Amino acid sequence: APGGGGLAEGSAAEFLLRAGVTAMVREALLKVLEARPAEPVSFLAEYFERLVLAEAAAEPPGPPQRLARALWYVCLAHHSHRTAFDSNAGAAYEVLGCGGRRRAPGVDGRLYSELLRRICQRGAAPAEAAAELLRRVRCRDHEAVPFDVFRYGVLTCCVLLEFAAKADALFAVLGAGDSADTRLCQAVLRALEDALGAGHGSRPGRYLEAGSRLGPDRLALAMDQALQERKLSSSMSREEFLRKATALFIAKVKPVE
Repeated sequence: APGGGGLAEGSAAEFLLRAGVTAMVREALLKVLEARPAEPVSFLAEYFERLVLAEAAAEPPGPPQRLARALWYVCLAHHSHRTAFDSNAGAAYEVLGCGGRRRAPGVDGRLYSELLRRICQRGAAPAEAAAELLRRVRCRDHEAVPFDVFRYGVLTCCVLLEFAAKADALFAVLGAGDSADTRLCQAVLRALEDALGAGHGSRPGRYLEAGSRLGPDRLALAMDQALQERKLSSSMSREEFLRKATALFIAKVKPVE
């Protein structure tokens, strides 16, 4: 009967709501929309697997498991999606802050620094740049890390990776393979430094935006002026260019006090 069908549908919806499935699925779909992964089904499978493992644990997992989950959270959404990124950073902070038998709840400097190190390992940023960045935003091992510092460190590491990727793409325009004319590289680095110098504020993303404003016309002018110099020029390697470019970004990062 029609009435019976409606009752059954209502009972099913009520069951899903009471069991928490409705909210769980809604949250999962929101995460998919935020991250927009290339493989949505695989993303959902991993998402639910992590939820099951977290709920099945009799007590808070150890540091390696918490770090892996925190890293997964902070990489779910691009940092430019501010609301989603902040939400995921908050989830990562809560995961790392779970207290165990021998420690009080809260994120300490050791876990915070290790998470930042793992974030930096996910990209092509030079090791020297990553190490210098970590020195600027690190906290002492046993120091309690407030969320605003945690978010700043995570965001800065994510921006460094993207900045390094953009610098690498820029180098590909300058030459073929793993080397390019030093005059061109130095001219582009000077133009990049000028663009970064025009950025204002302490938000790391502002310097990424400033670097992105280094338009084709400005680059072409800098490269043309460099080639007009009548002197012999050596070549600069991709590694050296990336090291110098990322050093410009690191110099703009405000140290954690």
